[in-house]
Amino acid sequence: MRAVGIEAMNVFAGTARVDVEKLAMHRGLDMTRFSNLLMKEKTVALPYEDPITFGVNAAKPLIDALSPEEKDRIEVVITCTESAFDFGKSMSTYFHNLLGLNRNCRLFELKNACYSGIAGLQTAINFILSDVSPGAKVLLVATDISRFMVEEGGEGLTEDWSFFEPSSGAGAVAALISEIPHVFQIDVGASGYYGYEVMDTCRPAPDKEAGDADLSLLSYLDCCEKAFLEYQKRVEGADLAGTFGYLAMHTPFGGMVKGAHRNIMRKIAKARPAEIEADFDRRVQPSLNYGQRVGNIMGASTLMAIASAIDHGDFSSSQRIGCFSYGSGCCSEFFSGVAGRDGQSKLRAQNIAAHLDRRYELTMQEYDELLVTNNTVKFGTRNVTLDPDFIPQARTTHGRPTLFLKEIKEFHREYDWVS
Repeated sequence: MRAVGIEAMNVFAGTARVDVEKLAMHRGLDMTRFSNLLMKEKTVALPYEDPITFGVNAAKPLIDALSPEEKDRIEVVITCTESAFDFGKSMSTYFHNLLGLNRNCRLFELKNACYSGIAGLQTAINFILSDVSPGAKVLLVATDISRFMVEEGGEGLTEDWSFFEPSSGAGAVAALISEIPHVFQIDVGASGYYGYEVMDTCRPAPDKEAGDADLSLLSYLDCCEKAFLEYQKRVEGADLAGTFGYLAMHTPFGGMVKGAHRNIMRKIAKARPAEIEADFDRRVQPSLNYGQRVGNIMGASTLMAIASAIDHGDFSSSQRIGCFSYGSGCCSEFFSGVAGRDGQSKLRAQNIAAHLDRRYELTMQEYDELLVTNNTVKFGTRNVTLDPDFIPQARTTHGRPTLFLKEIKEFHREYDWVS
């Protein structure tokens, strides 16, 4: 079977964060319920950050590491998101331009709730496997942000926010997909997918999210079980407890992953509670480390879980990772791949944890002020100039050129590289 998968990948999660326990206390949430989120921090997108800045800042180190000849072999750019700011123009065109890629390139965007990142990954994998352009590479950028907005005086801070606010994050994962999968080699054909129509969550308007949290949880649990059973049917000898060294799952918040893991281990592996708890700590927790610090980044979430598993797991010998992606509405997929010591070293060279450490921690006062300022950049904003001095402590590059949104002129977004 031909080798194909992730040649290189990186995570970028902005420049500002909040401590979600402090936020939950600030909002007066039930702290006994909050503990079930298994969350520590979340990235907060500042007004001069958007899905483009997140995605470009994730991708740039990967592109800079390529030779001119290798860079010219990027023939497809796929954006995966539910945070696009235009109904027609693809954000992949901005990525293509800002990263200086070859113009002989396919540019398109996928929207499928939180499943979009894996839909893009599988699309890229199949392009490479088609062999229509031997040696070609695909740049995959999964990028999503959450923006909460209120009016002056705090109007809009209602109970409807509940636990959605502390779990919703912002960030991007960029990956190069090719026939030299240094970081993560896909098990070709080893995939089980499962989907049906359900109104669990949706975005009926660009800046509005709606849905039924309980229904979403039930749909997630159902899809996780059924997608794995389809994988098991297609992959001879697949065993939930024994086949995978690690599990990496779409992470709306850690508590949902823990519940899904408990459900499938009980139903499919027939494991007892103590076994399930130990298995969660050993095989699942490494994949949650980044999610617990960034929050739910929708289409990029499963890819970030894969990166977290590889960065934090023991890969002194190669390990197979079982991956589950879920997107509301819904579509899901269980697939797998293999990572090893060299891939872990290559990923660790990106210093993702150090990047997360450098984010500026917003005070609750700064965070509440930001919710008002967020009204300056809404979906459909035609003209605006962003204030670079808003929370200047966060606008830092730490020695690496970083892209920020400068202004919007007649709907076109213009950016600045800051060193």
